[in-house]
Amino acid sequence: MLFRSLEKGIGKFVTPTEVVKQVRKSKAKLNVVDAPQPFSWADVERDLSAWRGNPIQDASLRDIYSIEQIVRKMSRKKGGAEFLETWRRLQTSDHFYYMCTKYFADGDVHKYFNPYESPYDAHIIYMNVMADMLMRCRESKCDATERTLSP
Repeated sequence: MLFRSLEKGIGKFVTPTEVVKQVRKSKAKLNVVDAPQPFSWADVERDLSAWRGNPIQDASLRDIYSIEQIVRKMSRKKGGAEFLETWRRLQTSDHFYYMCTKYFADGDVHKYFNPYESPYDAHIIYMNVMADMLMRCRESKCDATERTLSP
């Protein structure tokens, strides 16, 4: 149905930036949506607890953000772009979703999409990838790589 409408010239795809520009030009009155807390489509709670809140998720998030300066410094060196790409991919929300331990009513969804046997396996593999990246950074003579990851 969407494609038929587009073929007929009804509607078009626009970026968020283009929408803002169009609204500003039209001087239309906008309604304000109050969202004082983050929210999500996932799980019964509709909050961020599927991605953060348990100790393994918190440790992983803390560690990935703690190495930002090391990775950015390394990425400026010849051949260092792969470090930045790996670091960015490690921030993909799926990694933290796979570490969710809350299950309850949502357990089947977490298990269905999860390639790991358990949230703890996801955490161990995630931390091993981070440790490997830091080791490769050290081997590439990047300064300030004496960072230790959470246990």
